[in-house]
Amino acid sequence: MSVARSRDIMQTLSNVTTSLRVLGRSGIIRPYAPSKLLGLGLTLRRWGTGPAGGFASLAIREPDRIGLVDELGELTFGELQRRSNALARALAERGVREGDSVAVMCRNHRGFVDATIGVAKLGADLLYLNTAFAGPQLVDVLEREKPSVVIHDEEFTGLLEKADVAQRILAWTDTDPTSETLEQLIAAHDDHDVDPPERHARIVILTSGTTGTPKGAPRNEAGIDAAVSLMSRLPLRRGWRTHIAAPLFHTWGFAHLALAMLLGSTVVLRRKFDPEGALATTQDERCESMVVIPVMLQRILALPEETLAAYDLGRVQVVAASGSALPGNLALSWMDHFGDHLYNIYGSTEVAYASIATPEDLREAPSSAGRPPHATVVRILDEDGRPVPDGGTGRIFVGNSMLFEGYTGGGSKDVVDGLMATGDVGRIGEDGRLYVDGRDDEMIVSGGENVFPKEVEDCLVGHDAVAEAAALGVDDDDFGKRLRAFVVLREEGSVSEDDLKEHVKANLARYKVPREIVFLDELPRNATGKILKRDLAEHEPDEGPTEESAGA
Repeated sequence: MSVARSRDIMQTLSNVTTSLRVLGRSGIIRPYAPSKLLGLGLTLRRWGTGPAGGFASLAIREPDRIGLVDELGELTFGELQRRSNALARALAERGVREGDSVAVMCRNHRGFVDATIGVAKLGADLLYLNTAFAGPQLVDVLEREKPSVVIHDEEFTGLLEKADVAQRILAWTDTDPTSETLEQLIAAHDDHDVDPPERHARIVILTSGTTGTPKGAPRNEAGIDAAVSLMSRLPLRRGWRTHIAAPLFHTWGFAHLALAMLLGSTVVLRRKFDPEGALATTQDERCESMVVIPVMLQRILALPEETLAAYDLGRVQVVAASGSALPGNLALSWMDHFGDHLYNIYGSTEVAYASIATPEDLREAPSSAGRPPHATVVRILDEDGRPVPDGGTGRIFVGNSMLFEGYTGGGSKDVVDGLMATGDVGRIGEDGRLYVDGRDDEMIVSGGENVFPKEVEDCLVGHDAVAEAAALGVDDDDFGKRLRAFVVLREEGSVSEDDLKEHVKANLARYKVPREIVFLDELPRNATGKILKRDLAEHEPDEGPTEESAGA
């Protein structure tokens, strides 16, 4: 036997051992009656491991278990199965076929889940639309993707008026609707099992669109390998109640809906995020895990101390955050308030996950992105695709089982030896952890020195008076580019521009001190919490740089 063949066998055995350990620890591996095992096997073979097969298997495993809780009440896994059967028949009557695309523009409620399962049962693709899209963005995306049906909440009707879409169905309405609703269609159609399609549905997640029209990033079904990878460093368990506060249309929110299919989790949803409401929901619904984006943690921690003290999150064992970087000492502040259960996942729409920072990582290195989970490779490469020496800064490339297939409008991310670029620049520290410096297109060269805005942002947020901060490069006649920072204070007038510049100067190199600091009431963000720097770039300060800052 060749050395290469022996190495492959050993790697396969190692992967199997890891999978069994992770699945056993999470409680997924458990005894079932032979008849139930047969039913599960046939269901997954016929329907696959996507939403159609995942939720159908839950209806076999635990039909009477509560699968979803929202403002309208509870639904069992059996009820979700029957509702999606009825909706699939209704959509088929309206011409939805295998390979078609159905767009979903819904907040976090049962309509999103009904639509996801029902469309998947027809073998049609699901296009998730960002609920914070502006009208022109929405029109551009729908023109490019051309879905046959848009399922949307009533509040987005106005945004869709200029879009060329043949059919629209309301998923959530607070008035007496004049259009068809999901609930009407579900109630009017047979809810017995439907026949599986020949083609399995794809999920199309849109990029954030912070620099232009969002791109569609399609993925086929995630296998169990992807779940094992995440759970190798994210200790979720079977049967937990999980409050998914992150938007379901986002990669991170949807990932936990997908994990719920494997874990049999009860998914607790609320249409809109409210800082105190999230605490109340997590407490009152007895949730063991909470899924968020970092800005949600910031908004919760901004509540008065007496409000924070009024809620008991003692049942919570995992708070899983992703979607953007954790600014400053946010991780430490959260864990000091609520306990060491915060996990931060770094990735992108295109590569899904890359690394996971555990509570231990965040205690020891709050600014790190942690380490790659099982079966995930992270490499730091230079502009020519060559490895960067240990500790050096370069482009971050990732290999895992969830890399996307290329944008729906054409094009892809750079790929080197099977590894895909995340679009970020970073380094592997001496401690073996990944550190993300920022977007590869955000670095500026000021006076011959490289500056990454994220480092300056983290420094500013580290000041007691600063709640949020963002920085970007603007044109400068003398230096080519200069750094401009935007700051939201905890209390208006509590600190001056010069005070903050001195703070940066005391902690970072002199050339990283912003030439201007603009005070704002809030930073512009999209629905996933990412700062819209293109909006900030259009914001001019009230007056030019001070005499002192011109020489900073």
